[in-house]
Amino acid sequence: MRTHARRKSRAVAEINVVPYIDVMLVLLVIFIATAPVVMQGVTVDLPKATAEAMNEDQRTPIIASIDRAGQYFVSVDTSSVKLPDLNELALEVKKELQKDPNRPVVVQGDAQVTYDSVIQLMNALKNAGVEQVGLVTDPIE
Repeated sequence: MRTHARRKSRAVAEINVVPYIDVMLVLLVIFIATAPVVMQGVTVDLPKATAEAMNEDQRTPIIASIDRAGQYFVSVDTSSVKLPDLNELALEVKKELQKDPNRPVVVQGDAQVTYDSVIQLMNALKNAGVEQVGLVTDPIE
């Protein structure tokens, strides 16, 4: 007769973290690949001026831009939309202001754009119901 005591095999209670690491690495690659697509912007060479910075407490402003080529853009939060003309720009800003009427609106005009183009942009914003418009500048070094 055998006198060996029979051992019970216990289930291993360890968590295998390798699949979780694989999933996290895949998600990291996806976020790195999509970040440049999500973060769109308009390249504008701003005029230099001494100006007061916006309060950090204020909401993110709606940015109406005109670039060197005379193309119009509206940036809301992280998205930027190219618009064919001032009428479309006014409609887009008006639509955003209907969602949040107290949101600030600023104009970002390229330094090489004519003064008339910036004034026409500001006039279109006034016709869209914008009461106050800020101008975006680069600080003087």
